[in-house]
Amino acid sequence: MVVLPEHLHCIWRLPDGDADFSRRWRLIKARFSRLVCVGEARTRSRARRGERGLWQRRFWEHCIRDEDDWVRHVDYVHYNPVKHGWVECVAEWPYSSFHRFVRSGEYPVDWGGVPELDGLVMGGAGGD
Repeated sequence: MVVLPEHLHCIWRLPDGDADFSRRWRLIKARFSRLVCVGEARTRSRARRGERGLWQRRFWEHCIRDEDDWVRHVDYVHYNPVKHGWVECVAEWPYSSFHRFVRSGEYPVDWGGVPELDGLVMGGAGGD
């Protein structure tokens, strides 16, 4: 998972027989929205409907097909903060499961760029 200022990416494993992504996203968005102070910019359409301006209305789902597909998607998720210009290397972004993957040995700390290690705390606040 990675959480960015304007969007997030995550990979879920749902229980057998459960493919209700829409309900899960609706619950996540609603709970999060209740915890965030009101005041974000909203379009007239959102204001008319009583919607917050925090979330896009849609989401994209993809069923992981095999191990290669899993690896490509995990890499894409973790590299996203670099792709969008928020950091220069993956390890600099604290709001990512990348740090847990490093601790478990699945990624080297310098995957996706060489971090400045001075003062970098792996897995600190928001690191998982």
